[in-house]
Amino acid sequence: MYKGRPLVRCGDEIYYGNMKEPYVIRMNIKSKTNVNGLDVADKVSVQLMATDPELSPRKRILKASEKGNLYLAMDIADVWLERALKQ
Repeated sequence: MYKGRPLVRCGDEIYYGNMKEPYVIRMNIKSKTNVNGLDVADKVSVQLMATDPELSPRKRILKASEKGNLYLAMDIADVWLERALKQ
């Protein structure tokens, strides 16, 4: 959970939000850097996606961006999801 919403990770892909709601965020870790023996994401793709199964995969993606670390990616993901769910 992050800020009251589900956060699910499978490998380098992270989903943020509830799949029962109209929108979720998909984050994909594109590259990592080793810092003191730990892998740290240094390039993360962020996408705001509609959960409607009727839409084609291309039309599901409403916004996309690339961030320099996971913290920045989570920050923009929370803002985008909050705004999309208020509409």
